[in-house]
Amino acid sequence: MIVPQVRLKAWQQGWRLLVAALLGVFAWVAVTAQLPEGSDDPRIGWLLFGDPIIGIGCLVATLWRRKYPLSIATGVVIVSAVSSSAGGAALLVLGSLATRRRPLETAFIGFACIATGAITEGIYPRGADPDPWWLSVAFIVLITGIVVAVGAAIGARREELQSLRERAESAEREQVARAAEARIVERHRIAREMHDVLAHRVSLVAMQAGVLGHRTDLPSDQVSLLAKGIADGAHQALEELREVLGVLRASPGGLEPPQPSLATLPALVADARALGVNVAYTPESIGTPPDLLARTVYRIVQEGLTNAGKHAPGAEVCVTVEGGEGDGLRVTVRDSGAARGEKPPPSAGFGLLGLSERVELAGGELDHHADPDGGFVLTAWLPWPARGEGSE
Repeated sequence: MIVPQVRLKAWQQGWRLLVAALLGVFAWVAVTAQLPEGSDDPRIGWLLFGDPIIGIGCLVATLWRRKYPLSIATGVVIVSAVSSSAGGAALLVLGSLATRRRPLETAFIGFACIATGAITEGIYPRGADPDPWWLSVAFIVLITGIVVAVGAAIGARREELQSLRERAESAEREQVARAAEARIVERHRIAREMHDVLAHRVSLVAMQAGVLGHRTDLPSDQVSLLAKGIADGAHQALEELREVLGVLRASPGGLEPPQPSLATLPALVADARALGVNVAYTPESIGTPPDLLARTVYRIVQEGLTNAGKHAPGAEVCVTVEGGEGDGLRVTVRDSGAARGEKPPPSAGFGLLGLSERVELAGGELDHHADPDGGFVLTAWLPWPARGEGSE
């Protein structure tokens, strides 16, 4: 993993250069202290004037060590062979390269530092009783190893911080995505509940209001009956809306209103008949299906009656629920086609789409099509496994 290099601030760059300069000064002073007294060796002149100039030039070159790490490190280390004061700059570029955790490049520059350090040790004359050469080389190897170890540790720490930062950013993105998905799911659930509970009632109210608007020849008792049906339907729609909002606001584990089932189908059909829909339905004894299955059957019949009331006014509607445990349930809502040429109320067009999702979640199949003899047919098959079926 290569960690992207972050631009250093002025104070961060400054203290690094200061440490490298102090190390270079220390090395230059150490070499100067070992010069023989009274010597007129020309190399002493280079030590006093040329060596510091090379050291300063190497320090300036380290400013570009992060942009051109290998090139700057190679150049500084090679030049440091003829300048003891450039040793600090050489260690700085070596440590900077080690933070990048590239073993081959770091090893190459590390050995080059040891070699150039050993060369620098033999450039200048020494006084009496100099230190053994092996001791000087061992010291150079020790310093080089420490710098490489510190640089590698800093690089590892940077990688760890970068990894933690990326994981935090990834976790934050996932959390945002999950929250967005949860909002979408909740919106779909609210829309489905609102449609299933209110669309049927509001559609029938709209149909009755449409009759009042188009039929000016109705006797007063029928007008009163339709007006009362509109008022009752609006009141029931308001009550159902309150129930839906109560469910949506309920805390986990809270009480919810009773869910529709097969036992409430006769009431649904009776409501449709009271609102002017000619419905034929004979309840059959098919047992007690699971709650999800019964609720899905209710919503299918509800959607079929709603569509028949909106798009086929005056039609005869036949509702059948057949089947049983082990065979599944087949639900059919068939209408004979519109008997009156009335304009249907506005529709969102999501009823059958939401119903398809419900049936699919229950593992069933939904079909809806126009009947060749006129009218519209809505059928669904829902699985109802026998008890113990599928268990091993």
